[in-house]
Amino acid sequence: MNMKTDSQKLSTSGNDRDNKEIDLSSLLGSLLRGWKILLFFTLLGLIAGIIYTRYVNPTFQSDALVQIDANPQGVSALGENISNLVGSGSSQSQEEAELIKSRMVLKPVVDSLHLQIRLKNPEINAIDRIVEDRIDTPVHSEEGVSLQTETGEVRVSQFDVSEEYLDQSFTLSRSDTGFVLSRGADTFKGQFNQPHQFKGTRGSIDITVEDLPTNGQSIDITKQSLKITTDAINGNLTVEETGNMTGLIQLSMTGPDQQQTTLILNEIVMSYVNQNKARSSEETTKTLDFMETQIPVLKQKLEESEAAFNEFRKRYGTIDVAQEAQLLLAEESRIDGQLSDLKLQQAELSTYYTDEHPLVVQINDQLRVLNNRKQEINNTVAGLPEIQREFLKLSEDVDINREIYLTMLTNYEQLKIVKAGQIGYARIVDLPVSTYNPIAPKDKLVILLTTVLGALIGALIVLLRSAMRNVVRDPETVESNTGVPVIATVPRSKALKRLGKNKRVTNKLLSYSDHNSATYEAIKSLRTYLMFGMPSVAKTNQRSRIIVVTGESPNVGKSFIVANLAEVFAQLDKKVLVIDADMRLGSLHNVFNMEQDMGLTDYFKEEQSTAVSITHPTNIDNLDFISRGHNARNPSSMLASEKFSGLMNELAAHYDYIIIDTPPVLAATDAVLLSKYADQVVMVTRHNDSSEGQLNYAVKQMNKANIEVDGIIINDLQQGILSKNSYHYTYTYGNAQ
Repeated sequence: MNMKTDSQKLSTSGNDRDNKEIDLSSLLGSLLRGWKILLFFTLLGLIAGIIYTRYVNPTFQSDALVQIDANPQGVSALGENISNLVGSGSSQSQEEAELIKSRMVLKPVVDSLHLQIRLKNPEINAIDRIVEDRIDTPVHSEEGVSLQTETGEVRVSQFDVSEEYLDQSFTLSRSDTGFVLSRGADTFKGQFNQPHQFKGTRGSIDITVEDLPTNGQSIDITKQSLKITTDAINGNLTVEETGNMTGLIQLSMTGPDQQQTTLILNEIVMSYVNQNKARSSEETTKTLDFMETQIPVLKQKLEESEAAFNEFRKRYGTIDVAQEAQLLLAEESRIDGQLSDLKLQQAELSTYYTDEHPLVVQINDQLRVLNNRKQEINNTVAGLPEIQREFLKLSEDVDINREIYLTMLTNYEQLKIVKAGQIGYARIVDLPVSTYNPIAPKDKLVILLTTVLGALIGALIVLLRSAMRNVVRDPETVESNTGVPVIATVPRSKALKRLGKNKRVTNKLLSYSDHNSATYEAIKSLRTYLMFGMPSVAKTNQRSRIIVVTGESPNVGKSFIVANLAEVFAQLDKKVLVIDADMRLGSLHNVFNMEQDMGLTDYFKEEQSTAVSITHPTNIDNLDFISRGHNARNPSSMLASEKFSGLMNELAAHYDYIIIDTPPVLAATDAVLLSKYADQVVMVTRHNDSSEGQLNYAVKQMNKANIEVDGIIINDLQQGILSKNSYHYTYTYGNAQ
């Protein structure tokens, strides 16, 4: 029976493999085979999550609520005339939210709490942050800045520097007499609790230090610029309107210290409300200032007009005015009153608007009309007697000045009442409170996410590694790609694997260490397949059948297969010879517990060597062995020589089976040279380790030399879940171990 099978009948071409769909079982199989990598990255993600939760300080949050009233009622409640003098203020919530984050509001907070002063302990490193669950942070207050360390507290109440020193780190440490402040070439000494002003190379430095750690530990101190400080505050501050057009602004601030976060947010709210109140009373204040300058002037004018009128009456006595003159004077008086009101309004508007404003233009037009009418009346009155005209003029001046003065004085007192009652259009609904419940990091969630992420990364690496390596796994795929039948799948022997770690164990053949295993049964099945697949006539025309065992690359288990295959052939009471033809790295002499000397290489080097002198019996009946001998410089030339051909003919006459272990096909041409003597050529590959591409290329290289590979042996098939579901797996039929 011939074991060779037409490759066209085994499968379709290798290109069809690219069109195969990757099903779920293959992906699951790749993950199961890479469980060590998957477990490693999962544990790595778990550890990273734990380290992160310990490295990062807890984050706390404080909230406040402010209401924006678009229609304040404080002024309008005092009378419509006063409301007209002071314009009503209104503001959109979104605009106010942006205003809260401006430097106009934040600068008073920064100055009050000394937020520009930054303290840092340089001795705190990443390991300390992991070991310690929480690291102390600077505490800012109206008194200054403090930082707690293991050896004492740092307290600085003042630190002002020139612009050139902003955002530049200084070193602060305790000395025998006080403290030392240094940066580069600048070094200054000072006393505790005393303000100092130092002159540095780049400007002045004002500092007051109250306390430092006792062991001379250095502290980094920096004066930040206002922009960097306010940007840092805004990075932790969220201001947004709650709901749609509700007028309620929610302020939220986060930070590593709950009490500090609440304090800063409270100061921001108070700063905004105070500035809002000052802005709301700004119009009233300007009007009062104007009135305060006008009241003394109006009073003086009234007193002067009254004095002039009294002097006139004293000089001329009482004078009757004709009915016509009275009517004209009454009209002129009304006009003068209107002119006075318009001039007052004109003065008010001129403080806010230019001459081109529509209101100012309208008042100017009214003044022009009234002045024209007054001029007409004056022309008419000019015809009256001079004494009557002067009487009327003086009386008119007194009435007008008295009315203007009393009106101004009344409005002034009313506006003072209005200013005292103005509260602004921003109202505090909720001040920030401390909850001391951290909002981040959420330890359990972070650990879960990093663990899942680690598992996903591990799975991705396993799948990418599997896709890139494209290792030997499925016999059908191997047959489909190579066109060579898989004649045996040899499972991994757990017992032999354990023995391989024990250097004291010398004999590692399956017949001694694992004779009831599925691995041993697979070797026997391979023997049966090879026996019935032998050609009827041997190539050497002798009784011997020659089997060449090779592989595509090193470490596929050729020597293991050769040694155990020879042992099971010897059980048939047949004369078996094993030749270690790997004259570079052969190691079969270790399997049979024999010496490397007097082997195949020595046969070529020493003229006295014969086939008998290099052939050595083993401790297994019917089994002889030829080692590789000493290292050879050119093994390929030796194997291609006539001397080796004569050796093979001589050996074939004395043995039933000769099994030759060759170097890998892709490493040397020795396998091709030896295959011309073989009745059967088999190639060993390692499951889940050998590359399918290398195996395919090795078979093609043999085919190019007109050597047909008769079968492929998949070695070291692991007994995993997928292997047990495969019908290629060989089970032991016999006593359970």
